[in-house]
Amino acid sequence: MKKIFLLFIIIVITKFSFSQGFGKGPELKKYNAAKVVDPVYGITMYEKLNAKIGGDSVRNDRKGYACQEWVEDIYESGKILHKGYYEDGQLKIYKNFFENGNVERSFKTVDFKRSNMQIYFPTGKLKSEITYYDGNPQIWTDYYANGQIEYTEENTKDMEYLVMRKSFAENGKPQEIFEVTDPKKKRYSKKEYYENGKIKAEGPMKYNATAIDYQKDGSWNVYDEAGNVTKEKWVRGEEIKDK
Repeated sequence: MKKIFLLFIIIVITKFSFSQGFGKGPELKKYNAAKVVDPVYGITMYEKLNAKIGGDSVRNDRKGYACQEWVEDIYESGKILHKGYYEDGQLKIYKNFFENGNVERSFKTVDFKRSNMQIYFPTGKLKSEITYYDGNPQIWTDYYANGQIEYTEENTKDMEYLVMRKSFAENGKPQEIFEVTDPKKKRYSKKEYYENGKIKAEGPMKYNATAIDYQKDGSWNVYDEAGNVTKEKWVRGEEIKDK
């Protein structure tokens, strides 16, 4: 009798553990597009299953076992929502789709350390591209709907500091350019621009590891919209005024 009772307890615990995954019977479930497609962030509900970008959840099949190999999900209309390759309940490769059939995002592993994510607008044009290194977004680029780069950023592989950061207006004109000039000393150059593309300010900066901040440090030129320049002196983020 004790053995039977123990076996029953093991079965109950096992079923409960498997049920903590990403839903039950996912291959049979149909999804409402309005509930799964965020107008800003797109389809993000599968990110928790992607260990390469920090996800720690596991997806189970309708029998309670961790999903293996290819799995598809569909919209209520019957159109494909998601197609992914799973190992032990976690995603390795996948594509999500808008209900119009265009790819919403595509993820793949490049090598042991690197992986790549591409996210799209409903029109099919590229919206974002991210290269992950050891689970961290090392290189990230966002695009406007017209194809122009909106923002791009690159970090060191260990995410210790920025290599560069650039932002642009929708017409392609620069808004801010921030680039490392001396990696060993963590020194940078920064340029800021007016909406018309003319230079607004430029000067050196330095990374302060104690403050975890990038600070103005050195001689800066500040321009008005007519191009007239004013000189400024900065030390560790504080402006030094002439006496």
